[in-house]
Amino acid sequence: MKKPARPEIPRKTIYRLSVYLRCLQRLKENHIQTVSSEALARAAGVKPPQLRKDLTYFGQFGTRGLGYDVEQLAKMIGNLLGTSRLQPVVLVGVGNMGSALLSYRGFEQEGFELIAAFDADVDRHRDRDRPPPVYSMDRLPEVVEKYRVRMAIVAVPASAAQEVINRLVDAGITGILNFAPIVAHVPESVMVNNVNLAIELENLSYFIQQ
Repeated sequence: MKKPARPEIPRKTIYRLSVYLRCLQRLKENHIQTVSSEALARAAGVKPPQLRKDLTYFGQFGTRGLGYDVEQLAKMIGNLLGTSRLQPVVLVGVGNMGSALLSYRGFEQEGFELIAAFDADVDRHRDRDRPPPVYSMDRLPEVVEKYRVRMAIVAVPASAAQEVINRLVDAGITGILNFAPIVAHVPESVMVNNVNLAIELENLSYFIQQ
C-alpha cells in the first residue's frame, strides 16, 4: 500500500508545532485534559488565530467551548514530527560543545536517543563509563546502517565541518544540526539546521539597543 503523502508545512510552522508540543507536555504533566486555543496560544507566545491556522494541517478537530483534547493533540503533533518513538541520533565532535551535549540527559524525554559519538581523538578525556560510546569516524557508516540513523549533530571546528558533513551525507544522514560556524553545502535532499550562537547574540545586541 502506498504511503500517504505528508502535507507540505512551512518551516516556521514546524517550529511552532514543536513549541505547542512542549506546552502540551507540560499540561499533561499537570493532569490537564483539555485546553482552549486562547490558553495554548498564550502559553506558546503566539496569537490564537496563528495557532488555529497552524493546527488546520490536522484537519478540523476540537470542540467549540471545550477546546482541544491535550492527549490527542500531543499525539497528533508527535506523530507528525516523528517524535512519538525514539529517533536515533549520532554526534560528531567531542570537544567542549560535544561533551556538554553528551552529558545532557534530556534527549530521550524529547523523543531522541543519542546512540553514539565520533571524534578524531577517541582517547580524548571523558568518563568512559557513561554512554554513549565514542568511536573513530571510520565506524560511522557501520553505526548509521546498523541503527538506521538519519539525524546527526555536528560540533566540530569550522575547518573540519564541511568534510564531516560530507561523510555524514555519504553514510545516509539526511538531517543535520550544525553547531559549526559555516554555511554547509549539501544535496537538496538533506536538511541542515544551523545553530550559530554568535549570530543569535548579535540579534539580541541589536534589539537591546533600541
